[in-house]
Amino acid sequence: MSVEFGKRLVVAETPIPGLLIVDLPVHGDSRGWFKENWQRQKMTDAGLPDFGPVQNNISFNDAVGTTRGIHAEPWDKFVSVTTGRIFGAWVDLREGPSYGTVFTTEIDPSRAVFVPRGVGNSYQTLEPDTAYAYLVNDHWSPDAEYAFLNLADETAAIAWPIPLAEAEISEKDRNHPRLEGVTPIAPRRILVLGANGQLGRALHAEYGEAAHIEYATRADLDVTAPGLDSVRRWRDYGVIINAAAHTAVDQAETPEGRASAWAANATGPAALARIAAEHGITLVHVSSDYVFDGSSASPYGEDAAFSPLGVYGQSKAAGDIAVATAPRHYILRTSWLIGAGSNFVATMASLAERGIDPRVVDDQTGRLTFTADLARGIRHLLEADAAYGTYNLTGSGPARTWADIARDVYQATGHDPARVHGVSTADYFASAAGPVAPRPRNSMLDLDKITATGFTPSDANSALNAYLAAR
Repeated sequence: MSVEFGKRLVVAETPIPGLLIVDLPVHGDSRGWFKENWQRQKMTDAGLPDFGPVQNNISFNDAVGTTRGIHAEPWDKFVSVTTGRIFGAWVDLREGPSYGTVFTTEIDPSRAVFVPRGVGNSYQTLEPDTAYAYLVNDHWSPDAEYAFLNLADETAAIAWPIPLAEAEISEKDRNHPRLEGVTPIAPRRILVLGANGQLGRALHAEYGEAAHIEYATRADLDVTAPGLDSVRRWRDYGVIINAAAHTAVDQAETPEGRASAWAANATGPAALARIAAEHGITLVHVSSDYVFDGSSASPYGEDAAFSPLGVYGQSKAAGDIAVATAPRHYILRTSWLIGAGSNFVATMASLAERGIDPRVVDDQTGRLTFTADLARGIRHLLEADAAYGTYNLTGSGPARTWADIARDVYQATGHDPARVHGVSTADYFASAAGPVAPRPRNSMLDLDKITATGFTPSDANSALNAYLAAR
């Protein structure tokens, strides 16, 4: 067997999205050869995904023409040869536009291949005593979903070096279905938590009823309950969107509310971060302007230091810190969220219609964020493969006070905006019966980072008018 020495480590794409060919440096002389079969840092720097292998398998075939496959598994694998040479054939069996795409090549010790989840793979030995190894990022499970394709499928039309009639093939592999009879491998699932909340309902509207989207309420899945690791086959999930939170900021200042806020906003996200890190899941988490004290004279950037004033803000800051430990995470920091159901805008519109002249706080500034915009931004970051990290996302436009927005609502609904009376935060809560959470005076968030990804936040005032028109 001849091995090509001296290659540079190079990762190359193929016609199948995500299927990558890797040239491996092999060092040898008259004594034999050596290679780094898997070197995480070098290979990820060269372009391989950091796929987190958990198991190493070796397949040995003593006869030329031994042919295995075509099998598509619900995990990623990195395949390399230790001795001998193989012909590899891959067929994309994933749902989507590349379904049925075929790629073939030969692999020897100086070449390897990264096979993404759902791509069917098959190997035919070209030399005796051939062994190939494959790293996989999940353990075998009888509950996992597989797809199989017949080696002789006419649509794939694989040009096998050794005719299948002369090859060593298992009876099971000979009887797999043709392409028209294959059930495609679905994408890894997206789990939306907090599905009955304002943002959860907006995410439902954004993603619809696709089979790989799962919507869960707290009754369906309580992330603060013990045993979270075992309530799902987490390797089947590619994304968790955590739209669940304890948002009753005043109630969070009570003994019962404090415990609830910390459980929902910190303990739960920390548990999700552990699961996301272990299973290679992208964790999307929604944060708040309340992680800041509002004393800044300018909009807050993503890297501003935490300085929460009350229990709600403290619990949200703790959740952000926990989520940031997941290698694949997006933290969406937002403010003044408006969506379906009870909210400030709906309340002001109702007061206007009932002839009530409200007292509204005029010393807190920020921008409204509509849940449809936030849901759109979440999807954008995921589909654009934006760099992981924290992003501010609110409506765009000038700073407004709550009183300004109330007047805008009155104006847009045909009522006199002068009926809205501005008051200070201290005066507004002076006669409150229960605990009152401190509010940040400045809730403005800088939007430069998310706009640099190609996302354009909606103008807050235009979105307000559209929201009122749709009521």
